[in-house]
Amino acid sequence: MKIPRRTFLHLAAGAGTLPAISRFASAQSYPARPVRIIVGFPAGGTTDIGARLIAQWLSERLGQQFIVENRPGAGTHAATEAVVKAAPDGYTLLMATSSNAINATLYERMNYNFLRDTVPVAGVIRSPLVLEVHPSVPVKTVSELIAYAKANLGKLNMASFGASTVSHLSGELFKMTTGIEMLHVPYRGSAPMLIDLISGQVHVAFDNLPASIGHIKAGKLRALAVGTAMRSEALPDLPTIGETLPGFEASAWIGITAPRNTPVEIIDRLNSEINVALADTNIKARFAELSGMIVGGPPADFGKLIADETEKWAKVIRAANIKPE
Repeated sequence: MKIPRRTFLHLAAGAGTLPAISRFASAQSYPARPVRIIVGFPAGGTTDIGARLIAQWLSERLGQQFIVENRPGAGTHAATEAVVKAAPDGYTLLMATSSNAINATLYERMNYNFLRDTVPVAGVIRSPLVLEVHPSVPVKTVSELIAYAKANLGKLNMASFGASTVSHLSGELFKMTTGIEMLHVPYRGSAPMLIDLISGQVHVAFDNLPASIGHIKAGKLRALAVGTAMRSEALPDLPTIGETLPGFEASAWIGITAPRNTPVEIIDRLNSEINVALADTNIKARFAELSGMIVGGPPADFGKLIADETEKWAKVIRAANIKPE
């Protein structure tokens, strides 16, 4: 049967809109089944807790379970690769962290490109890194630490909670910015690092504020400053490093990303709901307990944060010739 030309053109035009209509309908019905948020760290840490707070909120708001799945190890590669390879349908999300920005340069060969193969959904929090010393180190400010290090070459060592972590790279950035030298001593986690820092086996460290704040308040460690651009509400009298070294910023952050080609309608819906969560009084209070500073904003803002952090840490990694271990 021959179809009249006018009818054919009408049907062809309608067919051309089907993919867009299908995507819109899919976004409108999203989520129709449980959603996974994959975390590259064990349960109980800041990243995991942040993921669970957001997951609970989204579950209640969207009527489907958002399930946190922990895939620790391999420097967050296992978790990230699982999301990159997942279908771009909004049902597999990643709780991205500073490690993703660092790994982009640290590892020359990966099965994915984080900036290319994922899309930003929403930033969640930035967690201050605190510059702290053992009380035996005779300094109380950032300026005094710089002066002491320059006057006592080779006497100070700098601990981190792991080689190539944001703790390590923050210390290297501090050394590069100030021109001082401190021997790097890496540990496998914040807990063992703090044991030796409190005992005086090591002298200086950058640590996540939530892990150290109890020891700081107890007088076991002396905090000099936080690495975030703004002071922390948890220790409001503690200055930022940037107040002494303008432009200095070093913090850990977490946020949600999705596989490349995830429909923008789904991205926008998730972003909107996460921003509502971050404005909620109870959620804000829970993140304040983690010393987290709310990020929020549109996906483009989170994308810029990731790109800026990737560029910043790339410069440090190359300048300090840091290699993965």
